[in-house]
Amino acid sequence: MKGLTVRWSLVDAEDGVEQELAAYVADTSHARFTGMAGLQYKTWRQVPGQWFEGCYVFATDEARAEFQSAFELTAAESPGSKIIGSSPILIEACDIVAIAEGWDGFTAAPRA
Repeated sequence: MKGLTVRWSLVDAEDGVEQELAAYVADTSHARFTGMAGLQYKTWRQVPGQWFEGCYVFATDEARAEFQSAFELTAAESPGSKIIGSSPILIEACDIVAIAEGWDGFTAAPRA
């Protein structure tokens, strides 16, 4: 499995940006990635005042490379960049070694 991490800094972002990002994910982004061909799953993570991140797991190298190439061309104009007011500070490909599903299972939801 092939991973991709996209991270933005929130250090210089406006107050309240975390809530705006959460609303964007719930209202728009979650639906965009649900059912996307080549994508196994995506999570959105943040540490308020520090960073916001999208973590992607793709089925193949090709799917990851295609998404990464297209995203890098428009990263500065992406919705996350517009909301935060800056481009990502990290776009990093990685290998996913393993995934374990815990006893309580996995819930796909636009809000956690």
